[in-house]
Amino acid sequence: MNPSNSLGQKLLIVKDKISASKTNSVIRNRIKRIDLKKTRKGLLKDKTFLIKDNIAIKDEPLTCASNILESYISPYNATVIDRINSEGGVIIGQTNCDEFAMGSSSEFSIYGSVRNPFDNNLVAGGSSGGSAAAIAEGLSDLALGSDTGGSVRQPAAFCGIYGLKPSYGRISRYGLVAHASSFDTIGIMSKSILDVYNTFCTISGRDQKDSTSVDVSVPKIPSFKDSKLPKSVGIVSDKILKNINVDIAERYRQLVDYLKSNKVKIIEIDLPYFNYCIPAYYVLTMAEASSNLSRFDGVRYGNRANATDLSELYIETRSKGFSDEVKRRIMTGTYILSSGYYDAYFSKALKVRRLIKKGYLELFNKCENLLIPTSPVLPFKLENNLEDPLKMYLSDLFTVPINLAGIASLNIPAGFSSNNLPIGLQLVSNSFKEETLFSFAHILREEEIFEAS
Repeated sequence: MNPSNSLGQKLLIVKDKISASKTNSVIRNRIKRIDLKKTRKGLLKDKTFLIKDNIAIKDEPLTCASNILESYISPYNATVIDRINSEGGVIIGQTNCDEFAMGSSSEFSIYGSVRNPFDNNLVAGGSSGGSAAAIAEGLSDLALGSDTGGSVRQPAAFCGIYGLKPSYGRISRYGLVAHASSFDTIGIMSKSILDVYNTFCTISGRDQKDSTSVDVSVPKIPSFKDSKLPKSVGIVSDKILKNINVDIAERYRQLVDYLKSNKVKIIEIDLPYFNYCIPAYYVLTMAEASSNLSRFDGVRYGNRANATDLSELYIETRSKGFSDEVKRRIMTGTYILSSGYYDAYFSKALKVRRLIKKGYLELFNKCENLLIPTSPVLPFKLENNLEDPLKMYLSDLFTVPINLAGIASLNIPAGFSSNNLPIGLQLVSNSFKEETLFSFAHILREEEIFEAS
């Protein structure tokens, strides 16, 4: 590598950092193959990116951290990769994650668990834990992850960085390996809110290759210096705060007090159908996952088991190729969609989802933004929740409603707990109102209200 320019020097430092990292966050780096002689221009000039291992990069492995795709090489770029390249961004590698983005701890991976950079005995969150840990370590300026039910925001909270889940349809999903297609979004992670915003502006917009992408222009913020706090913010009740980690609740109340002192109208809200969100989410996403993952059969692509007939091929390939967590979700989803159970589970969950979405739309008639905890818990010990799937699923208690409603949300770093672990809080906006999140986050950053805590 030629270190004669600033990008080259930057990459030399990053390469050494990746080699020294103990988090297992980066599973492949392509630094040696980056053309330093290439002239890069654009909004993301020389900004480095790490990409979650479920987003396609041409001629690079695309394994989704699964045995079944261990040997698969992507023949094309995801739309977001092309758009990053077009604005001068530099893709330096790929990050570890939960297999097929199914998990909340980044422990379900053929590459091993991702470890939290603040304490290597703790999880980094999931499923985009590798992307979050890498950013927290300073291995890249930015990282992309995917968010189906909190997989960008929860690890961002666990690692003390910004994590954006955009409105559904805002960013093209072309080239993102599907988990649950009506929920999946590509999200952005960074220590810099400006870098998140610039990347958001770059990769958003209509894509002919993705029928779910929406033709909505991205409002440009003239200057972050012109940012204003929202006029009104919806907050959760003390009843909810009593059931979460005390340090998280303290930081939440600290932010609410700050908003009150700045004459922001505070409205206490009830989260729509809150007790039904987790069951509705897992019924729907497991059903969609069962359908989406049926394509991985050893016939069309990916690893193929030795077998004497077609039935044995399917059974052996999928039994050996998928982990227990993925098999659990496929089997549950297949059951949900089976004759006699569709109406009892899937159909009812769809109705609940419609009510949840309607409920959030009504909330935004009362207030401009919502403020919600990102996670009810702090980063937990590795292997602590592996034997209790329900306990693991409940760590997404505050993130899955946002995906059910299809609205936008941003995790902001909110200081540290009494035992020096990162805390995240979640700013929420109505669909296609992400600019309000960026303005809100920028002011909080400038005011440094958590830095002194």
